[in-house]
Amino acid sequence: MPRRRSPIVELADPLSFHDAVANGIGRRRLASPAVEHPFWGVVRERSEESSDDSFLDSCRAFAARMPDHQFFSHGTALRLIGAPTPSGASGEMHVAAHRPSREPRTRGVVGHRLQVRDSATLWVHGLRVEHPVRAWRQVGGRWSALALTQIGDFLIGGRRPLATVEELRHELHVMGGTPALRAALVQLRVGSESPRETELRLILTGAGLPEPELNVSIYGGYGEFVARLDLFYRRYRVAVEYDGRQHAIDERQYRRDSDRWDAIRDEGILHVRILNHHMRDGGRPAVSRVRKALIARGWQP
Repeated sequence: MPRRRSPIVELADPLSFHDAVANGIGRRRLASPAVEHPFWGVVRERSEESSDDSFLDSCRAFAARMPDHQFFSHGTALRLIGAPTPSGASGEMHVAAHRPSREPRTRGVVGHRLQVRDSATLWVHGLRVEHPVRAWRQVGGRWSALALTQIGDFLIGGRRPLATVEELRHELHVMGGTPALRAALVQLRVGSESPRETELRLILTGAGLPEPELNVSIYGGYGEFVARLDLFYRRYRVAVEYDGRQHAIDERQYRRDSDRWDAIRDEGILHVRILNHHMRDGGRPAVSRVRKALIARGWQP
């Protein structure tokens, strides 16, 4: 059995081929089986262990050969900041540069040469990344209005928003936008906490149901916290919540949730749970369940 060579300390992190040679690593050693070349011009020690985030590892590997004028853009930038992205685009790596600098042209990377503009990049995971507002606009020609709304809700939501609606609107005013981007801009709402919540809200309002409040905390008669509701029709005392679990895997969590559902109902709120199968067929089952609940509480279509 061949003896595995000891790791190359200098290649614990990826390096450009040029930097590896400059650090005294011989060309014969760099051509050995112990070294891999994830991209042209990049070398790193071959690992037998799988990474928990191979996409981030790939970005870090390519960054080893990126000049200062290049940065991760489009869907890659959005994914690196944690935004939800369509599954079909998850494997693509996008890298850009502003004119007159040149974008990368190598296998495994989609290069973009952008028009002249002041840089607004951020550092994320030690990588140079396009500003989220610009990255949102950059994917507008390829992704659906739903996906763009889900990303926009992510950017303007949370305790530390990465953007405001006004910043997104200004970006489209300055740089122009696709019909999908303009539709998404109108649909953005502060408060959505997951892509599925955004999708459920758009399904319900698209079917002509009233627009709900998002992630509302309710309290009991003595001021005690009862629950935080995904979607809430305050006027009709109807709560709608998305539950993506297929099965009750954790019995203790399921018992806690059951107690929570009872506590919500004790406050006179009609609680509607939406599961994955209710989102099929364009969400018609979800619309039917919520419509029945609203009508039962006095809503008139």
